[in-house]
Amino acid sequence: MSTERRSSLSSRLLLLLAPLTVLLTGCGGPDLIDRMTRPRWGFCGTAIIVLDIVALIDLLGDEGRSTMNKVIWALLIVFFPIGGIILYFLLGRE
Repeated sequence: MSTERRSSLSSRLLLLLAPLTVLLTGCGGPDLIDRMTRPRWGFCGTAIIVLDIVALIDLLGDEGRSTMNKVIWALLIVFFPIGGIILYFLLGRE
């Protein structure tokens, strides 16, 4: 599959899955910042925070990405931690 076609497919999937992510994570659910300010995270909370940080480091280290693309992915990862990392690791990495 060509890179142009793959990019088009990824952007379409992102547009389709973004509303689903919002529904699955809940609009009022804790985001990354809320999770980190709590004194007890538990195992799942710690795993989510570690995966979010790994995804953000991977995202910021990618030199081939535009600044706008990085900002959109970073906002998705920070405000929808579970859905954001799932989408990033499935669709966002090249």
